[in-house]
Amino acid sequence: MFVPGFVISAVTFPGVIVHEMAHQLFCRLYKVPVFKVVYFQFGNPAGYVLHEAPARKWQSIMISIGPFFLNTIVGTLIALPAALPVFTFDNGSFIDYLLIYLGVSIAMHAFPSTGDANSIWQSLKEKDTNLLVKLIGYPVVGLIYLGAVGSFFWLDLLYGVGVAIGLPKLIMSLYL
Repeated sequence: MFVPGFVISAVTFPGVIVHEMAHQLFCRLYKVPVFKVVYFQFGNPAGYVLHEAPARKWQSIMISIGPFFLNTIVGTLIALPAALPVFTFDNGSFIDYLLIYLGVSIAMHAFPSTGDANSIWQSLKEKDTNLLVKLIGYPVVGLIYLGAVGSFFWLDLLYGVGVAIGLPKLIMSLYL
């Protein structure tokens, strides 16, 4: 089933916002000046962060993949408290279902974009990039592009559901 990207972004806008906040947070962590942030807009891209080139190449990689970490953690933590009433006691409230929706929408935007991959690629192509950064960076770029292809087959949604529903269910099964 084909659904245009702008529709998915509009329905899951909390995930887009957290994705861009993650880029901005990693810029701040590495003291990389940020020029402009658009947390959400209707259009392509749905959001973006314009920043100065980082001083170190590995910082560029971390800024680009920061949303993978932050969106995954935030999506899990938001959905976790709702999982108990919804999946164990089968009496979830509207708020519980809202938290699960937020967790899924945030986690499904964890994958870095092809724009993030292009940013890493440009950084890796520079002459002064050391071998270790290249050995880590090129596979990361490949994984990002695989994720982009996978999103055509709803891999991002599957990831969001796995993080916001599957992971809390797994955690609960270990303790209940």
